[in-house]
Amino acid sequence: MNLTEFQYALALQDTKGIGTITAKKMIQRYGSATKLYLAHQKNDLKKDINPQLFKTLFHKTSLIKAEKELDKLHSKNLNFLYFFNSNYPKHLLNCADSPLLLFHDGAHKLEEYQNTVSIVGTRNISSYGRGFCSELIDSLKNYKPLIVSGYAFGVDICAHLEALKNNIPTLAVLAHGYGTIYPKEHKKFYNEVRESGGFLSEFNYNEPPYRENFLKRNRIVAGISQATIVIESAAKGGALVTADIANSYNKDVYAVPGRANDIYSKGCNNLIKNHKAALITSGEDLIEQLGWQTKQKTAPKTIQPQLFIELKEDEKRVYDLLENEAIYIDEIARTSNIPIYKISNIVFQLEMKALIQVLPGKLIKRI
Repeated sequence: MNLTEFQYALALQDTKGIGTITAKKMIQRYGSATKLYLAHQKNDLKKDINPQLFKTLFHKTSLIKAEKELDKLHSKNLNFLYFFNSNYPKHLLNCADSPLLLFHDGAHKLEEYQNTVSIVGTRNISSYGRGFCSELIDSLKNYKPLIVSGYAFGVDICAHLEALKNNIPTLAVLAHGYGTIYPKEHKKFYNEVRESGGFLSEFNYNEPPYRENFLKRNRIVAGISQATIVIESAAKGGALVTADIANSYNKDVYAVPGRANDIYSKGCNNLIKNHKAALITSGEDLIEQLGWQTKQKTAPKTIQPQLFIELKEDEKRVYDLLENEAIYIDEIARTSNIPIYKISNIVFQLEMKALIQVLPGKLIKRI
């Protein structure tokens, strides 16, 4: 993709009254942001949007701003992850409000990583939380997952540093642009994290860490991974918001239990009590729940469906995808271009026909 398409996409995203969901739908309808722009120039969009929005869409000011922004980002050698390109993080694709554009500062491509988990929690991490975080990540090192967090104080930076210590890639999702580092105390870790999984941001280069940006950041942390783990949290906090978002995306959420009277275990205990998170007490729990051990085993020989079992077209498409390995349900939806709400029913029908097995972590395989 050339920079012109990015420019039109950024200009569209910059338009007041058009959110991420609407922007993606408009681009999908017309085939690209460039084609959408050309349709606007020909007045073909007048029938689709209200007159006031039509006037502000692709305004000259927005186009110039987008061009300058792209020049800045391009000069910093950032990778552009566009929703309609193959390099876009696969687990984010089925999240309705995922960003149209993301900017990645890292030495490796994000699509290289097979297993991805997000680790979140309080900024006031205790020795108990720090110890669990260390043991958890140490136990995951044989699976080389991408450890995602928000680069904040407490659990976030603990997760990043433990990943680095264990030679596991780690990705920090920022609540601001690349023109600053927040918190400034973590600037000293930047290069090391960059050479690992790197940094990810949806914000313009000079965007400060506004308060509302942290909620936007949390949705990426929740959506980019197979699962979210809350290590410690008070009864209220950003980690619980991230867990709620992950649940809304139909992602797996896990929480570490603590003593009933510990302030920073109340949030985790409540998640477990209210069935918003599964309880884990070790890395082995997580590995089993996500089915990573199953993925590492030698795949069994494929058994073809019996001739008398008739498969509908969509069922056969999903079944054929599982020929070589087990696949996560959201990846099946992305690869097959079948909406996730339909995939769930198809999976159920195939399971009833004894053709597939649903493993922990929403991993699907043939039997």
